Amino acid sequence: MSRSIVASEHLPKASPYFSHAVKAAGLVFVSGTGPYSPETGKMVGDTIQEQTAQALRNISAILSAAGTSLDRVVSATVILADEDDFAGMNEEWLKWFPLDPPARQGAKLPVRVPGLRISIAMIAEG
Repeated sequence: MSRSIVASEHLPKASPYFSHAVKAAGLVFVSGTGPYSPETGKMVGDTIQEQTAQALRNISAILSAAGTSLDRVVSATVILADEDDFAGMNEEWLKWFPLDPPARQGAKLPVRVPGLRISIAMIAEG
């Protein structure tokens, strides 16, 4: 089985410890992606809605670099710093996935990063 590393030129360079995504077995596995500006590399947004939207814009760019898109996402893991942000995250999520949303699970961020409210990982058809 072949596998390839996916990097989006529209995002800050990934850490040497992980890739933006890996394409294998007809799927694209997107690493946990946060609300960082592609231009500055700095965190964007104070509200969970703003951070959710930026994380999804970043994932969309990664999926585009892999030759796929958000409408091909089959599974998502949403990781929140505060479970009280769920309703606000879901409000923004529904704008991006109004119909036929992917399977989704949630988790709590294991490490506290100042200001970071969300990270999202996804699996999409390649």
